Amino acid sequence: MDIYALIVAGGSGKRMGIDTPKQFLELAGKPVLMHTIERFRKFSSTIEIITVLPENQLRFWNELLKKYSFDIPHTLVKGGKHRFTSVKNGLEFVYGPGLVAIHDGVRPLVSTETLKRCFETAEKYGNAIPVISPSESIRIVTDDGTEPINRGRIKIVQTPQIFDIELIKNAYKQDYDPFFLDDATVLEKTGLKVNLVEGNRENIKITNPEDLFIAQTLLPFVS
Repeated sequence: MDIYALIVAGGSGKRMGIDTPKQFLELAGKPVLMHTIERFRKFSSTIEIITVLPENQLRFWNELLKKYSFDIPHTLVKGGKHRFTSVKNGLEFVYGPGLVAIHDGVRPLVSTETLKRCFETAEKYGNAIPVISPSESIRIVTDDGTEPINRGRIKIVQTPQIFDIELIKNAYKQDYDPFFLDDATVLEKTGLKVNLVEGNRENIKITNPEDLFIAQTLLPFVS
């Protein structure tokens, strides 16, 4: 069975307060995105890796590849206006039958065990979505104030979200909808249900300055 990793890295550095896109920030001696790619190559030496970047970042990424002597093979694809379009562009280079993992480029700490659980579940049921349970109390804002929510019924969604290639490519034939929060919601709109799998708590999305510090601390401990 063929397996793919479709890594989408379209972020900017706005919430970091810098001009450098988050995926290019240095983490333990090399850009975040390189660590993310390495996670999938560590999981499988035969996985096909596709990296989707905004058009105006492609040249800079190629310069970084040379600077850091990064030689893990991957197909480079031009992204679109929305993440939806970027994933759709990347899926053009994914060929079934098989499975594709769609992953955020700024999640360099997904564990091998999470990948294994997700791929095994997706192979059996057609998709797998990694999640973790919140550890804090949760409240929802209402028109009258706020009210508590049973956190036992809440899940925090991560990536990679892994799908049967034919099913997810069919789902991405739909028109863009601003209510598509992730790839799972795109699939759900076709009438299919998603399967939740335990993720790993270290699998954070690097968004704010403190996230980079946390990732630096956690990196040596995630296998």
